[in-house]
Amino acid sequence: MPFFLSRLLTRLSSLTSWATPVFVIAFVFLTSWPLMTLAEPEGSELVQPANYWWYFVVTAATVGYGDFYPETPMGHIVGGYVIVGGIAALTTVFTKLASMLEKARGQRMQGSITVDASGHTVLLGYTPGRTERIVAELLADSGGHHGELVLCAFDDVGSNPMAGEPVTFVRGNLTDAAVLRRAGVHRATTVLVDVHDDNQSLAVALAVDHVITKAHVVVTLRDLERSSLLGYVSANIRPVQWHTPRMITEELQSPGISEVYAELMTHGGANTYSVIVPASAGEVSVERCRSALGAHHNATLLAARAGEALHVNPEGTTTLPPGSVLYYVGTEPLSETQVERALRA
Repeated sequence: MPFFLSRLLTRLSSLTSWATPVFVIAFVFLTSWPLMTLAEPEGSELVQPANYWWYFVVTAATVGYGDFYPETPMGHIVGGYVIVGGIAALTTVFTKLASMLEKARGQRMQGSITVDASGHTVLLGYTPGRTERIVAELLADSGGHHGELVLCAFDDVGSNPMAGEPVTFVRGNLTDAAVLRRAGVHRATTVLVDVHDDNQSLAVALAVDHVITKAHVVVTLRDLERSSLLGYVSANIRPVQWHTPRMITEELQSPGISEVYAELMTHGGANTYSVIVPASAGEVSVERCRSALGAHHNATLLAARAGEALHVNPEGTTTLPPGSVLYYVGTEPLSETQVERALRA
C-alpha cells in the first residue's frame, strides 16, 4: 500500500493543477459508488444511477440537501469519504483560482502583459511627477474620449508607478518593436514619446515609426532645433517643447495645435496683442468688438477683461465698459484710435 500511494502521488504531481481536482472527483466517484452499493441495503434509492450522481454532487460540494442520504453505519463512512474528496478537490480549485488572480495581478504590476486594446493612447517613457501630471490632464480634459491609457516605461521602472490610476502598465526596451507591440502601439490612435533626453527621443521615435500604421505621434524635445531630425523619420511626427506639459496634452488631444502656438510665438506671423476700449466708444458688446476687429483689421478676438473679470472666448452679448482690455490675434498691434474708428464704422 505505501508503494501504491507513493506511485499515486507521483502521478498526481505530474498532472496540471486543473487536472488534479478532476482526477480526484472522478476517482472518488468511481470508488464510492460501488462501496455505497455494498454498504446500503438492497433496493436503496440512494445508489440508483439517477440518484447517486445528485447525492455525490451535493455531498462533495458540502451542500447536503438531505433528499438522499445513507442509512447504515458503513454508508455514513462512505459518505464521509465523499465529503473529504470533495473538500480536497474544491480546495485545489480555489487555490488554483487564487494563484491565477495573483499571477495576473503580478503581471500587470510588473508590466509583462500584452495590451489587446485599440484606438487607445500610449505614453512611452516615465518621469516621476511629470507623467502623473500629463495623465491627470488627459483624464480631466478628454472626457473619456482618449480610449484606454497605456504607460510603457523602460526596465528601470520596476513596477507600475501609477497603480491607483486607470492606466495599463507595460515595461521593456522602448526601442524594441516587440515591446511596442505589447503596448499596442500599432493599434493606438495617439502615441507620446516623452523619455529621458533628446537622443533617446529620436531613437524611440524611429522605433515607433516602424511599428505604427496611422497613429498621431507626439515627441517631446528639450531642444526644438533638433525637430528637423524628426523629419528624416516621418513628416507626421509632431515635436513639442519638453518644458510645456500643458501644450503636450493639448497636442495629444488636438493634433496640430502646437504648430498654431509656435506660429503665434514667431515674429513676423500672426501674434497676440491687447488694446484698451477707448472712453469715447462708450459701452460696447463683445459681438460688436469681434465683428469690428475682424472686418476692419482681420483680427480675431480671444478674450476681454472688464475690471477684475477676465472673459476667455466671451459670449457675444457680454457688455464691455470703456477701459476694458481686448486680447486678439492679428498681424499688427492696433491703437485705441484704430479701434474707435472700427467700432464707429
